Amino acid sequence: MSSTAPSLSDIHDEYDFLDADDRYRLLIDLGKALEPMPDALKTDATLVRGCSASVWVYPTRADDGTLHFLADSNAAITKGIIALVLIAVQDRQPTAILKTDVAEELAPFELSRQLSSNRTQGIPNMIALIRETAARYAK
Repeated sequence: MSSTAPSLSDIHDEYDFLDADDRYRLLIDLGKALEPMPDALKTDATLVRGCSASVWVYPTRADDGTLHFLADSNAAITKGIIALVLIAVQDRQPTAILKTDVAEELAPFELSRQLSSNRTQGIPNMIALIRETAARYAK
């Protein structure tokens, strides 16, 4: 995701006008737009626990201290969900990530009403892994 990536607010403005099928397509498109994650980084160490699909998240730290996350999933809709999560935190300082309530940022999307519970059950785990990473780097 580049710095020209749309904000969650911009995405939600579009999402709000869509019917359920088009919302799925929007999420899938967000997932397709994720920066490619090399297969070598898809390891047990980068696997997010508790997701119905496999989700990998790998953090990198830029020279300025900001965190940049690579992520992927073996399920298109889940890849779209992790893309939404990353938009809330991507390329920010660890302390800023820790101050971000990602669940609150995602609340307007009402993902639990749009998707099955096994599609959304892993979201708190994705957020927790990102927060744990930010906490490690914030020290």
